[in-house]
Amino acid sequence: MVINVTRRDHSMYKHVGYRLNKDIFSQSGVLILSKDSVLNEEQIDKMLDLGILPEERDLMPPARQQPPSKQRVDTRKQMETAIEQVKGIFQNVQMTKKVPVMELRSEIIPAILDTAERPNVIALFNQLAEADDYTFRHNIGVGVIATMIGKWLRLPDTDLSVLSMAAVLHDIGKMTIPQEIINKPGRLTSEEYAIMKKHTVNGYELLKATVGLSHRVALVALQHHEREDGTGYPFGIRGSQMDSFSKIVAVADVFHAMTSRRCYREASPFYEVLLQMQADAYGKLDPAIVHTFLQHMMQGLIGCPVELTDGRLGEIVMIPTSDPTSPLVRTEGAFVDLSQRRELKIARMA
Repeated sequence: MVINVTRRDHSMYKHVGYRLNKDIFSQSGVLILSKDSVLNEEQIDKMLDLGILPEERDLMPPARQQPPSKQRVDTRKQMETAIEQVKGIFQNVQMTKKVPVMELRSEIIPAILDTAERPNVIALFNQLAEADDYTFRHNIGVGVIATMIGKWLRLPDTDLSVLSMAAVLHDIGKMTIPQEIINKPGRLTSEEYAIMKKHTVNGYELLKATVGLSHRVALVALQHHEREDGTGYPFGIRGSQMDSFSKIVAVADVFHAMTSRRCYREASPFYEVLLQMQADAYGKLDPAIVHTFLQHMMQGLIGCPVELTDGRLGEIVMIPTSDPTSPLVRTEGAFVDLSQRRELKIARMA
């Protein structure tokens, strides 16, 4: 239940940092904020502007802040450190064919879980999409995105740790593929692509032989290029035969790959990524996982500046539940409902 207000309620600002226990909708049924959102002043401003406030029972106070010596480090620095660590680990695996499980559990996985707990979506995605060290940045990117999806799906903590490990290691088999193929600045030949596809089986064999890893971690390495409709590889199995973690990592893998800059191409425009994800949800990818990802990811973009395909600059103000990829955008002097203006899309985050 929400309370309708007719005047500015400044007492609401005392709830900055509180977490929502339920989704908050406008009077017309548009999702304003999703459950588990942490309130900031801008979000409270939006609710006050709309005359809608959550009840006290729908708000969870923030956890007590940790002492300064134990406070979480800057997310960007944390991610860059994790990327460098993964680079060293993967290069060592390339030489030794051994996966340092304890090092991953003690250094990489905590950073992934911490970042996924409190993501600044735009800053995070921009950082993870940079072209430098794409091979290693991709593994951290997929790790964070898959873990975010796992949290949004409310996986138990034990499953979340396994999913994070599987996502970080999903491409470990590429360390067995010649680097001239991995780093080729252009389209692979059919022969090169056949070699590249072997990274799934090679990764599975490597992880299956690693003591201390769940078998699901190996399955994700094997299955993350399989597809719901049977068009994937290496075996062309269908969704009913895939591990659920493989389905989550497949979504994270596709999104991060499309939004990343490579040495041979720029990242795809934001609207193309969203359209492709929506299209894949009706055949290639698990629709429930795609919808969960898009709904929560777009929710994290409320308040973010954007550029529309007609060149106008604006700000995302609302996300419709039925079509999260077509938000309400406030431009100078007008509101643009992208669910009604299908000719317009978000070209990029401004």
